[in-house]
Amino acid sequence: MSSRHAPRILAIDAGGTMTDTFVIDEKGAFVVGKAQTTPDDEAQGFLSSSRDALSYWDTTVEEAFPSLVTGIYSGTSMLNRLLERKGRKVGVIVSKGMEDYFRLERGVQSYLGYSYSDRLHVCTHQHNEPLVPRHLVRGVPERIDVFGDAAIPLDEEAAARAVEELLDLGVEAICVNFLFSYRNPAHELQMKDIAEEVLERKGSEVPVTISSDHYSVRGDFPRLNTLTVEAFAAEPSRVHLRSIDSMVKEHGAHFDLRIMASHGGTISIESRELARTLVSGPIGGVIGAKWLCDHIGVENVFCTDIGGTSFDLAIITGGEYDVKTYPDMARTLFAIPLVEMDSVGEGTGSFVRINPTSCRIEIGPDSAGYRIGTSWPQGNIDTVTINDCDVVLGLINPDYFLGGDITLDREEALKSVQDQVAAPLGIDVYRAASGVVELFEDGLKNNVLSRIMGKGYAPVNYTLLSYGGGGPLHVGGIAEGMGFERVLVPAWAAGFSAFGCSCSEFEYRFNASLDLPVAPDISQDEKEGLVEMVNGQCAFLREKIVEEFSKSGVDEGEIVFRIFVRMQYMGQLRDLEVRTGFEWLDGPESLDEVIRDFEDLYAKVYALSARSPELGHLITQVVLSGTVEVEKPALPLEELYGDGPPTDASKGQRDVYWRGDWLKAGIWEMDRLKPGNRIAGLSIVESPATTLVIPPGWSAYLDEHWIFHLEPGKGV
Repeated sequence: MSSRHAPRILAIDAGGTMTDTFVIDEKGAFVVGKAQTTPDDEAQGFLSSSRDALSYWDTTVEEAFPSLVTGIYSGTSMLNRLLERKGRKVGVIVSKGMEDYFRLERGVQSYLGYSYSDRLHVCTHQHNEPLVPRHLVRGVPERIDVFGDAAIPLDEEAAARAVEELLDLGVEAICVNFLFSYRNPAHELQMKDIAEEVLERKGSEVPVTISSDHYSVRGDFPRLNTLTVEAFAAEPSRVHLRSIDSMVKEHGAHFDLRIMASHGGTISIESRELARTLVSGPIGGVIGAKWLCDHIGVENVFCTDIGGTSFDLAIITGGEYDVKTYPDMARTLFAIPLVEMDSVGEGTGSFVRINPTSCRIEIGPDSAGYRIGTSWPQGNIDTVTINDCDVVLGLINPDYFLGGDITLDREEALKSVQDQVAAPLGIDVYRAASGVVELFEDGLKNNVLSRIMGKGYAPVNYTLLSYGGGGPLHVGGIAEGMGFERVLVPAWAAGFSAFGCSCSEFEYRFNASLDLPVAPDISQDEKEGLVEMVNGQCAFLREKIVEEFSKSGVDEGEIVFRIFVRMQYMGQLRDLEVRTGFEWLDGPESLDEVIRDFEDLYAKVYALSARSPELGHLITQVVLSGTVEVEKPALPLEELYGDGPPTDASKGQRDVYWRGDWLKAGIWEMDRLKPGNRIAGLSIVESPATTLVIPPGWSAYLDEHWIFHLEPGKGV
């Protein structure tokens, strides 16, 4: 192995198109690798991408893996199981009367992910395919009321009969979700005992999970969805993750694989609540953005991740990102914490079609994924993609895709764009390709603008951070005319989500629902009682965190605990998360501080004049996080050279069709540039993993941290 580098951390992001690897050595230096995703066996893409990264240090997987201390994985395999409805055969037991939950859904699930126009019309709404078919759902007479009291006792005979019927139907797992079980789990616990007796009698080992053991929060329907996905998709995905873990160890690694969780931390693949990793890949980018901007002193950031299949967006304000408690993914509501972000079905692999009725160009939402487009004949794609248009225009070098590991066919791309786009529109093939790319970038720009303006913010107060394999390629089109304070593109943009995984904490986060009113005239004694109830829930959550960390050999003394409180005004519908520095609430003074922090946060999110403390406050959830210190990368820091790039960084010029004109673009090799270099547009900076396009009238300055600053008005 190279004597200059001892790899310590391995982070992998298996996206829909490419698998990115980030390897960090003992000094915090890092390299990025990239390979095509292999959906049928992600371990192969994992291995190929790792080999690509380690080749920059002249070492191999077999030499490097034994020195690694940490491995972090993020991917979409579990989400794909949910989307494709390819999971275990699950039986569900609910409170009697609620058996049609999955068929009826909630109204919002019938239009999640729809365009604005389709949301407006009920006739366009379509229900999802039920997670569990109706014949595998059983209702049992019982009722816990809203106060947590047993209004109707559990019918034990009906409970046993429900389990027997589901077993006879061949279910592979049983989930139990009763109304208000988060208030009082007695009936669910009783149901579990009955189920285990039936299983023992029948000699069956079908697992039984109850919602109060896993997701003890308000919101019966999202809680049911989350519990069901745990059995339906998470457990089969655990088998998949174990196979990756085994593959890594077969190549000499000694660490236990961790996976990115939706709340922004990493957890063990043996975690009891693996559904918390349903969305992991895009989360890494947001965590990486926060880490990077913390280190360079930027507080307000708009994150854009352009991949092959999607465009992901997130906002960091004041150095913090928001966390949703009831997010939606794959048109399904869940009861898990999720870093707040939006995803649009438009990426560089998105299909481009002409609507035969309106003759309008339509982009996505379906994508070629790892098969790139018609320009890669081996992918067997016969529909034009954004990638193909970029190849036609000269923005992508067909001989240098993935550093030349894949050769694209420009003539095939030209023919496809001509036949499928230009001819139906009656225009020149280059104008057609340019129009598609302009339309694509305008769509991305509109998504950015709607989200940032929808929050009540303005681009002028934010930094645009662009990453992902397609981010550097199209960032100029997004930034043009937007007025962002600055536009940043890390040199390692192609592997930025994997980088974010390596920046994340080893952290478990659990929450529990409460309904604790804090009246404006509350007495000190009443405050003491509320503090005691909050701390009681914290003690319960603390036990769960300690148990999870013990699976990784971590002692309780190594864990740093932190309490968050979700709170709202009495009578309002939306709560906010108050992040404290406490491990426990020490007394009434701690509660007063939480309320003051809530008031400040409310004013920041809404307006100072909107604060209404006279309504009183309601504590809706208590959240406890447990964090263990882990190794992280170091921000690159190199000596600045002059404005002029080294001569060996130049790769000559290339004709590029740009907005109706043929222009000469300077071509540069990214890895040969030096910090301090400034490049004027129109220029194209190439690397094996991505391509940075500097538009005419712009320039790019490479700083000491290997971050490109795109600046308007300084190009040629």
